[in-house]
Amino acid sequence: MRIENLDDVAEFAGTVIRNGVNLHPDDDFRNYVNIETGQPTYTEEEASAYNRDMVNAFRVCDKCGVDIYGFMQKIFLVETGLDRLIPMPD
Repeated sequence: MRIENLDDVAEFAGTVIRNGVNLHPDDDFRNYVNIETGQPTYTEEEASAYNRDMVNAFRVCDKCGVDIYGFMQKIFLVETGLDRLIPMPD
C-alpha cells in the first residue's frame, strides 16, 4: 500500500482494524496472533509489508504534524463503534 498522505494513513489503519486487529502503532505485525486459532495473524511476508507501511505512516504523520497515536485511536474507535461509548481524543 502506498502511504503518502493522511488519507492513506487512515485507509491503512482502517483496513487493519477491519481485519480484526487491535492495532497499535508501536506493535510489530509479526506479533499479532489470532485468538481463536493461536496462529499468527499475518505471514512473515504480510507482516513485513505492514511494518513498512507503519513506518511510512509515522513519516507522513510526523511530516504533517499529526500525532499518530491519537489519529489512529480515533479511527479505531469509529471502526469498532466504540466512539459511541468512549470520548474521542483531542
